[in-house]
Amino acid sequence: MLSIETSDSVKDSRDQEKEVMAADNVSYHVSTVNELGNFVDPVLSAKINLVNETINEIGWIGFHLKLCCLTGFGFAADSLVAFLQSVAAGQAYLEIGNGGYRTGSTMALYAGLQMGALFWGFGADIIGRRIAFNTTLFIAAIATIVAGAGPSWVTFCVFVAFLGFGAGGNLVLDPTVMLDFVPAKQQWVTTAMAGWWGAGQASAGFIAWGYYSRNDWTCVATVEACTWQNNKSWRLIMFTGGALMFVMSAMRILIIHLPETPKFLVANGKEEELVAMLLKLASTYKRPCSLTLEGLQAYGAAPTPEQGLCCSWPGSLLSSRLPDYTPSFTETWRDYTITNICAIFGPLIAPGLAEVNFLGRRYTMAIGAVITAIFFFCYTIIKTPAQNLAISSCISVCINLYYGTLYAYTAEVFPSAHRTTGNGIAVSLNRIMGLLSAVIAVTADTTTIAPLYISGALFFVMAIVSVLLPFEPYGRSAS
Repeated sequence: MLSIETSDSVKDSRDQEKEVMAADNVSYHVSTVNELGNFVDPVLSAKINLVNETINEIGWIGFHLKLCCLTGFGFAADSLVAFLQSVAAGQAYLEIGNGGYRTGSTMALYAGLQMGALFWGFGADIIGRRIAFNTTLFIAAIATIVAGAGPSWVTFCVFVAFLGFGAGGNLVLDPTVMLDFVPAKQQWVTTAMAGWWGAGQASAGFIAWGYYSRNDWTCVATVEACTWQNNKSWRLIMFTGGALMFVMSAMRILIIHLPETPKFLVANGKEEELVAMLLKLASTYKRPCSLTLEGLQAYGAAPTPEQGLCCSWPGSLLSSRLPDYTPSFTETWRDYTITNICAIFGPLIAPGLAEVNFLGRRYTMAIGAVITAIFFFCYTIIKTPAQNLAISSCISVCINLYYGTLYAYTAEVFPSAHRTTGNGIAVSLNRIMGLLSAVIAVTADTTTIAPLYISGALFFVMAIVSVLLPFEPYGRSAS
């Protein structure tokens, strides 16, 4: 049990919390036990406060820029695997489907993504962020390449599930790793990182556009039997995507030797390792660091986490459909690529809105959701291919503005000791909606405009929910 003097020192540290003033006069402070709820241990809260002060003292350094790119690879891979499966599944089914469940690969992907989110979410709070961070992309890369060589529909779907399992932890881990290292003033970077999501989508579009433009590599089942020789485009798409993820996985290990994250270390009582890591980081980039082991230990011992936080944020996985007016593979995948390039800009716009005092994260999500809903309704009245491309591109920008803010918000509001657990539960609920979409695509009539009205209405609901959320992370260092 803590002594009275230690408890008083913790209380004083919370009451007299240092504030870090940003250039725009925004005051950043650590979220306290009263703001986040009684599940945050006061000793741990005080220690995280001290760690945040140290990170703010060191400031933004080259390490953070590298980390931003390498964590961004996870966002890119998350969207890349979904779109690789989407663009390859149709041609794969023509060749190796043999009467199997047509949307089986989509269901396999989202089942894998869901299990990956839960496994890596719970696991990273136990084994650490670093091991999970360095493992997920490698698993996804190998599974993607093997899926491309699949001799049967069952084999293809099984390895699509494995690539989903590997990639499923990226949206859980990447914002967590970034938040654990980034100074409060640059916390908006976690929102902008979702721009890599659009880069992953666009990469899938470029890959598909390149291979599907070759008519001799793309079989038309009504004309000829599809074989490896005349239908190799989908396999090459999977091989190329897998190779790209393998390169990203290697860069994570070779470019930056990621140490264990500071807030995982402090939450698990590894204070000596924490102090040594931050001192080394400050020394490498010639920055001040006043943190000492004695300073941390003065607060007493914090209990190590034993269970995850059961709180979630379910989001329906909705995206714009492929352009369907164009007559050829080349034009279809050209428009597909343009639409997904536009996805990059939504998360780049989001931080500018999220850092406005009277908007914050919640109203930024509401703005993105409302505009997305409006464009879904506009989609019901399009008449020309140009209108189709324009509305699809607008939806791509706005929906990623919303999702970029949502995923950053979700990571920000969880306490660090349970961040990947809570984030994993939230992301897994999102994957359930993606799994249901595959079932709906088979059992419901998707040729009507009803799904567009439903999607638009759901986004209006999400706008209301966003505004009603009880906690606003703006101006607060992640706990």
